[in-house]
Amino acid sequence: MTIQTRTLSYTDSQGVTLKSHLCLPKQAVDGLSGVLVAPEWWGLSEHVKRSAERLAEAGYAALAIDLYGDALLTDKADVANQNMTYLLEHPEILNDRTDLALTQLQNLPEVAQINVGAVGFCFGGKVVLDMARRGLPLKAVTSFHGILTPAVLALEGMVKGEILVQHGEADTLTTMDDVAAFRKEMDDAKVVYHIDVFPGVKHGFTNPQATENGEKNHVDFLDYNAEAAETSWRNMLGFLERHL
Repeated sequence: MTIQTRTLSYTDSQGVTLKSHLCLPKQAVDGLSGVLVAPEWWGLSEHVKRSAERLAEAGYAALAIDLYGDALLTDKADVANQNMTYLLEHPEILNDRTDLALTQLQNLPEVAQINVGAVGFCFGGKVVLDMARRGLPLKAVTSFHGILTPAVLALEGMVKGEILVQHGEADTLTTMDDVAAFRKEMDDAKVVYHIDVFPGVKHGFTNPQATENGEKNHVDFLDYNAEAAETSWRNMLGFLERHL
């Protein structure tokens, strides 16, 4: 399916201009299901934008969201960590930006407001899971090699949709102990969820640049895995199809 893309610019409550990447089917009609795409700590990377484009090719209205402002992007792990940490330490700014992105997507004339989901990668996985924990109207939420530790624990009745987690068993940033803690959190909150674990797969496995980024930054926890990337993507598409 051919698609159309454009930059969707808007301003947060701090006056920061956010430049998200909007992707729509070429012959977009009213009533499309919408999907937010939250980025890794690097920022609005080609991987994240391409993921939104692939979702548009599958028939969704997809918005790859700018969390840092001015579509900020870095390939330096220390800078990425600083940018991410700032938002985690200022949740009011992060929540404002994610809520604003959701509103921007819902208000598009092509999008059915009640049919919206979210996917996120790494830091973005945490972002979309925390959006679900806060009770935002997301019918389907997928985390790819995401940070599973909550900003605030999920409470029964708060999560409005189902959750899918795609996780690498050899991920040393989010360990299998973290996965176990996440299972307990979801069970306690009576959330419907599913977790797929890929044996021997490390953090960042969906990003074709992950291995190169790891080598460039002298870290060994990042590694692209083509098989896990494609399998997890298919899992997500099936999940979205069932719920949106």
